[in-house]
Amino acid sequence: MAPLCRRRSSSSAAAARLPPNAALMCCWGTMCISYRYSQQSCHGGAVGDYDYEECDHLAEAYKTNSTLSTARCIALMASSSVLSFSIFSSLILILLLTIPSGSCHQINFSIKEVTIHDLQLAFKQNKLTSRQLVEFYLKEIRRLNPILKGVIEVNPDALCQADKADYERKAKVPGSQSRLHGIPILLKDNIATKDKLNTTAGSFALLGSVVPRDAGVVSKLRKAGAIILGKASLGEWSHFRTARGPLAWSARGGQGKNPYTLGEPCGSSSGSSISVAANMVAVSLGTETDGSIICPASFNSVVGIKPTVGLTSRAGVIPISPRQDTVGPICRTVSDAVHVLDAIAGIDNNDNATFKASSYIPSGGYGQFLKVDGLRGKRLGIVRNPFFDFGNNTYLNQTFELHFDTLRQRGAILVDHLEIANIEMIFDYKASGEETALLAEFKISLNAYLRELVSSPVRTMADVIAFNNKNPKLEMINEIDQDHFLSAEATKGIGKVEKAALSNLARLSKDGFEKLMTNNKLDALVTPSYYASSVLAIGGFPGVSVPAGYDTTGEPFGICFGGLKGSEPKLIEIAYGFEQAKKIRRPPLFMP
Repeated sequence: MAPLCRRRSSSSAAAARLPPNAALMCCWGTMCISYRYSQQSCHGGAVGDYDYEECDHLAEAYKTNSTLSTARCIALMASSSVLSFSIFSSLILILLLTIPSGSCHQINFSIKEVTIHDLQLAFKQNKLTSRQLVEFYLKEIRRLNPILKGVIEVNPDALCQADKADYERKAKVPGSQSRLHGIPILLKDNIATKDKLNTTAGSFALLGSVVPRDAGVVSKLRKAGAIILGKASLGEWSHFRTARGPLAWSARGGQGKNPYTLGEPCGSSSGSSISVAANMVAVSLGTETDGSIICPASFNSVVGIKPTVGLTSRAGVIPISPRQDTVGPICRTVSDAVHVLDAIAGIDNNDNATFKASSYIPSGGYGQFLKVDGLRGKRLGIVRNPFFDFGNNTYLNQTFELHFDTLRQRGAILVDHLEIANIEMIFDYKASGEETALLAEFKISLNAYLRELVSSPVRTMADVIAFNNKNPKLEMINEIDQDHFLSAEATKGIGKVEKAALSNLARLSKDGFEKLMTNNKLDALVTPSYYASSVLAIGGFPGVSVPAGYDTTGEPFGICFGGLKGSEPKLIEIAYGFEQAKKIRRPPLFMP
């Protein structure tokens, strides 16, 4: 392939020589204005067949006519073909994560801990651009991610997308005033993007695979004008390769760390929570089958919404179970999470469950339920045993009693000392039938996903198992097992045993959580942290986790509000009312 730039050319000539698939070079040129790369990375540096000595010439061309250059960049993005994986692997690291510190334009606006509303106001008042915002997050990823391991891959087109957003706002393009327009978002690495990013569930087995299309939720995010910043790390295969491995480890991403204590971040949406908590991104998406949004949100002092199954599309998401899988936002505030939920909820022709669940979506969206007095009149259930059995931990006991007082003071009616029928069985992954059902559903769903890929090194679960066996060091098979894979591969579809398990799960939900909620006319069940995740998971019920405090070691913990299917409006009122009453979240003090 011919070099994209040559020596000693005029700015206009350099720009004119860009071939039709040179979107990345256009991005490089625009990046140079802000960054003024070092001698090594800008002048005379080369990646593959590309010579970048013309970097400053392209920067001058952009400065001379930034509107045209931005428009050109957008056009090139639209028409470009996907370059080889090996080239983009290098470019991601060199172009985006080796930017010298302090090289961005001066920003007279504090980005850390800002909300979507703050960012949109800053855009409107010309205090901030999407480019500056993306530059800031890329710098923070470069600074923090080597230790926290929250991000698995960054988008080489992120700055071009930022320029596009800035151009659209300046030109007052229809839709450019939407809530998520120009806002960077990280996606858990099991959510497919039809771009230069990989979608691998953290496994090398899927590295270089090509998805047929964006995931349904990604299509909605792009339509809303969001910037896809990259992919967040996760527990490999959404922590379904093994029951014994770390919750936040993957072969590609490494071991994620909680930014507060550098300890356990929980999973499997670990990177989505770590990155938002550490201010490496504005907002993120996670997925949950059982606890994978609620738990890491709690452990990282952020807000996580686990929507009713089907409220958000799962099409294009590497699956475990269509019966339990759901995609939801992970953000620093309830309002941000609600704005993201508004953008991603709704019908997707590639996910039949969204048609039925769309009836739950209120006219006017979910933002209308962000009410400071949202707790007033709400009936909240308290199941002390087993959820609030903290043993000798007087700090947690006292903290949640204070939270109960706050709920009452804000007008909620607490219905205390309730019981959920068969709660011990629900908590027993094997006895309940949840494990049996998930293993069979996983094999069926994963094989279907792999078959649909345009290209892939693996096409079946058996192929993935074989890949792991052939690459034991790469995938750490000897240290971190693949027992769930082996058990799933041994299943033969939904047979008699699986049907019995599914029937038992339905009975446990109906006689347990549903009866508790209806008999006591509850709006929500209140539980600490992720403790009720299985109760919500087996029935496809929604939940919202909100920061609730920090223990004596500095470890965050959350409070969860769970409800019946379609009860998101009430849960949002409750969660927002609690958040605004307490305002507990504080940023981590971690410094590399």
